[in-house]
Amino acid sequence: MAEELDPGELDITDELIAERRAEEPGQTPEDMTPWQRPITATIDIINLWAGRIICLLMIPLILAIVYEVFSRNMFAILTENGMNDVAISWGFGPTLWVYDVSRMLGGVLFMAAAGYALMRGVHIRADFLYRGWSEKTQASVDATLYLAFYLPAMLFFTWVSSEYWLKSFLSGEQASDSTWAPLLWPARLAMPVGALLLFLQGLPELFRAFHKMGKDRERKFLRILPFYLVVLALVTLGVFFPDVLPLGDYWESLFGKGPGVSKPVIGLIMLAVMLFAIFVGFPISFTLIFLGFVFGTWGANFKLATFLMTLQTNSVMLSDQLVAVPLFIFMGIVMEQAGLMERLFQAVQMMMSRTRGALFIAVLFVSTIFAAATGIVGASVTILGIMAARTMNKSGYDVRLAAGTITAGGTLGILIPPSIMLIVMGPVLEVPVTDLFRAAIIPGVMLAGLYLLYALGRCWINPDLGPILPPDEQPETSRFYLLEVIVVMGSLVFLIWLITRGITVGFGFPMGALIVPILWVGLMYMVYRWMDRVRPGGFYFSALWYEFFMGLVPPTVLIAFALGSILAGWATPAEASACGAFGAVVLSMLYRKFTIPGLYDALIKSLEITVLIMFLVAASNFFGAVFSNLGTPKMLTELLLSLDMSPVLILMLIMALIFLLGWPLEWVPIVLIIVPILIPTVTSLDLGFENQQDLLIWFAILVAVNLQTAWLSPPVALSAYFLKGVVPEWDLRDIYLGMMQFMVIQLIGLILIFVFPQIALWLPNYIYGQ
Repeated sequence: MAEELDPGELDITDELIAERRAEEPGQTPEDMTPWQRPITATIDIINLWAGRIICLLMIPLILAIVYEVFSRNMFAILTENGMNDVAISWGFGPTLWVYDVSRMLGGVLFMAAAGYALMRGVHIRADFLYRGWSEKTQASVDATLYLAFYLPAMLFFTWVSSEYWLKSFLSGEQASDSTWAPLLWPARLAMPVGALLLFLQGLPELFRAFHKMGKDRERKFLRILPFYLVVLALVTLGVFFPDVLPLGDYWESLFGKGPGVSKPVIGLIMLAVMLFAIFVGFPISFTLIFLGFVFGTWGANFKLATFLMTLQTNSVMLSDQLVAVPLFIFMGIVMEQAGLMERLFQAVQMMMSRTRGALFIAVLFVSTIFAAATGIVGASVTILGIMAARTMNKSGYDVRLAAGTITAGGTLGILIPPSIMLIVMGPVLEVPVTDLFRAAIIPGVMLAGLYLLYALGRCWINPDLGPILPPDEQPETSRFYLLEVIVVMGSLVFLIWLITRGITVGFGFPMGALIVPILWVGLMYMVYRWMDRVRPGGFYFSALWYEFFMGLVPPTVLIAFALGSILAGWATPAEASACGAFGAVVLSMLYRKFTIPGLYDALIKSLEITVLIMFLVAASNFFGAVFSNLGTPKMLTELLLSLDMSPVLILMLIMALIFLLGWPLEWVPIVLIIVPILIPTVTSLDLGFENQQDLLIWFAILVAVNLQTAWLSPPVALSAYFLKGVVPEWDLRDIYLGMMQFMVIQLIGLILIFVFPQIALWLPNYIYGQ
C-alpha cells in the first residue's frame, strides 16, 4: 500500500529510465546459453567498477570549483580592504587550472561511464509502444537493432575516437581557449575508452535479448551470427581501409551510383527514419549515432561524418556550461535524501490546518521549493504522492483535484531554476543559461500561483473538495494565531528582502550578503525561544513554526544563494552548482542525515542521470550537425516562410508540434533533436523583437512551459504512472481527469506568456538595466 512506501526506497532517476535492470551486475540466468554467461558476467563487472570509480570524480570536481570560488572572492575582499600582500602571501586569487580541470572531469564523467549506464539500463528510449509488446517481441526487436544499429555504430565510434585521441597524443595538443593551456589527450582518452566499454557492453545486452526471446528464436539468430560478424568485419575494413578493400567501388559497379537525391531531401529521409527508429523503442542515443554515420556518409562522405562525430562529442566533453548538469542533479538528490521535503510539508500542513484546501496549499508550496532544488519531475511527484495522498484520503479530499495538484506541482521542476532542461537548452539555443534562469522565474511562480488559485477557488465553490482538517489533527497554537502568522510571514519576507539586497547591492562590508541574513535567522530563533519561555500576555509561537523554519529556511537560503549568485552574475552556473552541491552535503550533515553509503548512493544516481542526458546531448549534436550540413533546416525554413501564414500562426504551429511530440517523448530528445531543427525557422520570423537574443529567450520559455504541459497530457504522461505507483488505491482514470484540469491551467499560462512576452523578458532586461 502507499502508506507503507518509504521515500528513501524510491529511485529518483526513474523519471527518465525506461528499463532499469533488476538483477545485480554480473548475475546471469541459469538457463542462459552456457558460453554466453561468462562473457556477460565479465563485461558487466568491468563496467560496474568503471561506474563505481568514475562517480567518485564528482568529489574532486566539486571541491576544485568551490576552491576557485572561495579563493577568488577572498582575494577580492582582501584587495578591497587594502590587504594585497596578505592575499598574495596566502595564495588567494583566481586560479588558472580549475576551469580546465573541471570541464575535463565533467567530460570524463559522462563519457567513460556510458558503458556502465547501458549495463544498468539507464539510456533513454521512447518506449510507449515498446512496453506494450510481449517479452519475446521486445527481445527480438532489441537483438535485431543491436546487430543492425548498435554494434556497427559503436565499433565505428571506437575506431574514430581512437584515431582522434592518438593524433592528440602524438601532437601534444594543448587547449587553445584557456590561459593554462593543458594537454588535452588525458581527457580525450575517455572518448575511445568509453566507446570501447559501450561496444563491449553491447554483447551482454545482445545475449540477454537472445535469452528472453526463447531458445527457438535464439537458434535462428545464432545461425546467422557468424555471417554477420564476417560482414561487419568486411564493412569496417572497407570503411577505414578503402585502399585494401574498396567496397564503394564494388557497390557502384554492381548497383550504380543510386538515385540522384539532393542533400536536403536526404535530410528529410533522415528525419523520417529517425522518428520511426526511436519510436520502435531502441535507446535513442545509439540510434542517432548510427543514423548520423549512415546519412552523413550518403549525403557527403564518411570522413565528414566521422569528423562531425568526434567534434561534437569533444565539444560536449569540454563544455564549461554543461558541467553544471551533474552538480545540480547531485545537489537535488542530497537534499531529497536529507528528508527536507517531508519536514516542510508536514509543517505547512499544520500551519494551514484551519484553511479549506490546506493540503493543496502545502503540496504546491513544497513542490515550488523543491523544484528549485532539483529539476527532476519524477522525484517530486513520487515523494509528494507518498507524503500527501494518505492524509488527503483520510481528510476526505477530492481524488481528482488532489491528483491534479500533486502532478502539476511536481512538473514545476522542469521550469523553475536551476532547471536541468534550461541548462541543456542554453547551449542548444546559444543563449546564456543565466538569462534563461532569469526568464523562467516569473513564469514558474505565475504557474504555481495559477495552480493555487484554481485549487482554492474550487474549494471555495465546493468546500467538500478540500475540507478543513479534523480538530484532533490541528496543532496546538496560542490564542493569537493570526498574529503568529503575520509576524512569522513578515519575518520571512524581510529575510527574503535581506538576501535579495545582499546579492544585488550588498551591505557595505565583506561577506555582508551572507552574514546579515544569517544574523537575522539567529535573531528570529532567539525571539522564538524567548517567546516560548516568557509567553507575554499569553502570546507564544507554536511548535509547528520551529518545524516550518527548519524545513524551509536552510534549503531556501542555500537555493537562494546558489541561484542568486547566477542571477547577479557573481558565479557561472557551474560554480553555483558546485557551491550548491557542497552546501547540500553540509546541510545533510547538520540535519544528521549524512552517511558515507548515502553519499555514494547520491554520487552513483547523479552519474546515471548525467550519462543519460549528456550522452544524448553528444549523440543529438552529432545527428543535428549532419542534418544541418545536409541543408534541410534551411529548406524547411524557406518552405514555412513561403506559406501564406503570419509569423504568429507559424509559431503556433511549432508550439503545437512540440506539444504533440511531448506526449510520446521525454524533454531530452525534443530539446536536443527537434528544437535545433526549428531554430532557423524561429529566428527568421518577424515577431517584433528588438534583438534575436530576446526572441530566443522567449522561445526557450515557451518550449519549457509547453513541455511541462505535456507532462500532464494523458495518456502518455509519466506523471500519472509515478503517482499511481505510490498511490495504487487511486484509479488511473481519476488521476488522468485530475491532470487534465491542470493541463488547461497550464495552457492558459502558456497563452499568457505567448501573448505577453514581457512575463519572461522583464526580469532579464531589468537585471541588465534596460
